[in-house]
Amino acid sequence: MQRQLYSRIRCVGTIYLVRHGQASFGSDDYDKLSQRGHEQAARLGSSWASAGIVPTRRVSGSMRRQRETATGVVAAGDAGAPHRVDPQWNEFEHVGMTAQHAQDSGGDQKVFQASLNLALAQWMSGEGDFPESYADFCTRIRTGFADVVAAAGPGGKVAVFSSAGPIALVVSHLLTASDALFTTLNDVVVNASVTTVIVGRTGPRLLTFNDHAHVLPGLATYR
Repeated sequence: MQRQLYSRIRCVGTIYLVRHGQASFGSDDYDKLSQRGHEQAARLGSSWASAGIVPTRRVSGSMRRQRETATGVVAAGDAGAPHRVDPQWNEFEHVGMTAQHAQDSGGDQKVFQASLNLALAQWMSGEGDFPESYADFCTRIRTGFADVVAAAGPGGKVAVFSSAGPIALVVSHLLTASDALFTTLNDVVVNASVTTVIVGRTGPRLLTFNDHAHVLPGLATYR
């Protein structure tokens, strides 16, 4: 019985969906990590090292904040796994979206969030002129997720460094087989948080969502 249980555990693959560390909100270049964002990535790397979590593969989107988070985690303890850049894991263009609305955040995160929510509703309904349609975004993320599910394989551990939008969409589909929870989940994904998915014989299943104990206390941020 124990041998059979151990065999089943070894056959389970694990996917760690990591949101990037805090970006440089309000600066000329949003797409780089802030000092706090670098600290968050280092905290995650140290946490993984302490827990003995060693990914067999690493994937990041091509956005700077995603790549810098992956680099920071590696520098703090997650070394050795090959790293592949896959633009399928890029975030939707939320900064450009808010520019289509009259509100100017002026560095105010609450104003920015309100503007983003208006833009999201318009984008998801198929209205407006956006560089990528919502339907294309969904197809891109689901394709990227299918790729890492295949890569996880028996006993594999794949770390994916992405953003709130892709993670929220994946989790919504795992829980509801639809995008019904996308906007709700997108609002609450913490910077440098980890969402864990296990892959077994029946396919991928959500194990944990938005784990951010490693950035508590004092370093947790949402944007």
